[in-house]
Amino acid sequence: MLAIRTRRRKAVVLATAAVLAGLTAPSLTASPATATTTTATTATTNTATTNTDYDDTYYKDAIGKTGASLKSSLHTIISDQTKLSYSAVWDALKATDEDPDNSGNVILLYSGVSRSKSLNGGDTGDWNREHVWAKSHGDFGTSTGPGTDIHHLRPSDVRVNSVRGNKDFDNGGSAVSEGGGSLTDSDSFEPRDAVKGDVARMIFYMAVRYEGGDGFADLEVNGQVGNGSNPYIGKLSVLKAWNDEDPPDAFEEHRNQVVYDDYQHNRNPFIDHPEWVESIW
Repeated sequence: MLAIRTRRRKAVVLATAAVLAGLTAPSLTASPATATTTTATTATTNTATTNTDYDDTYYKDAIGKTGASLKSSLHTIISDQTKLSYSAVWDALKATDEDPDNSGNVILLYSGVSRSKSLNGGDTGDWNREHVWAKSHGDFGTSTGPGTDIHHLRPSDVRVNSVRGNKDFDNGGSAVSEGGGSLTDSDSFEPRDAVKGDVARMIFYMAVRYEGGDGFADLEVNGQVGNGSNPYIGKLSVLKAWNDEDPPDAFEEHRNQVVYDDYQHNRNPFIDHPEWVESIW
């Protein structure tokens, strides 16, 4: 009888452990088109999402640094990249932003819609190449370099892309029709909750990658909106909050890996280490 009771107690313990493991294990299969964003504290978010896989290799010269020294080291690291032509961006985005639930589609950044890869173009109902760091902010256009850097180029519905235009990022405004929850006003754009952190980390990447070399402007994040053609994008405090509130998810991390492995061979360090945003800014 003692042996039977012992086996039963072991079975209960094992079953309880399995249930708890299921409750705490993170899900990596949610479609980005339907994923929701949960606000978390900075400390918990950054600890949970830090990717240390490349700390001993790719980031080895940046580890342990802070502030301007960290920014300078990251700039040197990520500036070693393969550059694409603007026409090559089309096919690259079909791979980097592929819908994990439908290999024939891409996920559109601002609306979250899954749309056929073949519908790339400039007509209503198509998707086009959105420069998250608006190309007029620094006047780099579609030149090879910042104008073709797929770390900040994303598929977007043509009409929604037009609504965003070259506006800075901030909270507030009225709903963008078919924008997936995005908002806009006269001088700013607020993307849907599920990609706010993605947008922020793309902006911070651009501010580190393009520091006035390569014949392009020194791109910087500042604390205002309405920056026009100046090489600045705001709003810094809002972008930092978005980075904290919307940590990298499986889609964003996978995208970073595809860019690194198959196209530019550089990484967005703020996807791997979102806590570096606070360290630099």
